[in-house]
Amino acid sequence: MIIYIYGEDTFRSRQYLREQVAKFKQARDPQGYNVVFLDSAKAETGKVLGELVNVPFLAEKRMIVLENILTNNDKELLGEIITRVEKNNIPESNVVIFWQGKGKSKVKEAAELEKLLQKEKYAREFAALTPSQLSKWVADEIKTKGGVASSAALQFLVANTKGDIWYLNSLIEQLVSYAQDREIQLADVQLFLEEKIDDNVFNMVEAIVNGNRKQAFKLLNEQRRLGEDDFKLFGLIVWQFRILLALRALFDVEDNMTSDAMAKKLKLHPFVVKKNLALVKRYTLARLKDLYDQLLQIDIKTKTGQGDQSMLLDLFVGRV
Repeated sequence: MIIYIYGEDTFRSRQYLREQVAKFKQARDPQGYNVVFLDSAKAETGKVLGELVNVPFLAEKRMIVLENILTNNDKELLGEIITRVEKNNIPESNVVIFWQGKGKSKVKEAAELEKLLQKEKYAREFAALTPSQLSKWVADEIKTKGGVASSAALQFLVANTKGDIWYLNSLIEQLVSYAQDREIQLADVQLFLEEKIDDNVFNMVEAIVNGNRKQAFKLLNEQRRLGEDDFKLFGLIVWQFRILLALRALFDVEDNMTSDAMAKKLKLHPFVVKKNLALVKRYTLARLKDLYDQLLQIDIKTKTGQGDQSMLLDLFVGRV
């Protein structure tokens, strides 16, 4: 029996692989003596072929998982597997799972084997999810992990992760743990989601507050080159300044409070507080308020059609 698992969505394909292995162990091999995983991209020909034909150990069935066989450049190995698949020359006692990630060899035998495996009865492709499918998947995963999210939080999560389900899964676990028994809100998602570019945004805001125009422009344009739009960047900068203002205001009245206590009082992640606290201590509340007021004016002008956000953001950085 041959099972071929492939597709662009390696998270779900990997999940499906784990499910198949778990079912086999439960039904045939609770101790796991007859389940073998082999990285076929690197394994020697003899090892791969040997595992294909080995008989089960004190059992009726054996499962062999060959990972990334299409990444292997060994024409002899690929040719032998092609022959065995075509002639159904694999022991009936063996269940062979071919799991393929994104990479593939350029040798013609790899393409030939791929076509053969795709025709198998138990071939299963995991294509990238459409936006609507991804939204449903995210909602289902949050529910499965014991959480619930607002519509705005779900939309923002899906719109800003570029379909990276591995990253989404990690974020969902963090968000459910962070929110605990309450509904996950948009602010929660923004807090965790932006950690990917948090360092640059933090450094950009620091440069703005310092009046370091050259560094601020450099970091702003770097984010633009990475594909971040000005609407999103502006929102992140405003969000960063709100944190600074809240921390500075609290620090002015309770300068002996620990960072963890501040995080709890302001309902912020401890990591965010610790990272911003050192910056907050160097500047007055008046300085931070002045810059924040300038950002609010940009927001008003953008929303009322009085100026282009990209140009206004550049002018703001140029004036600091």
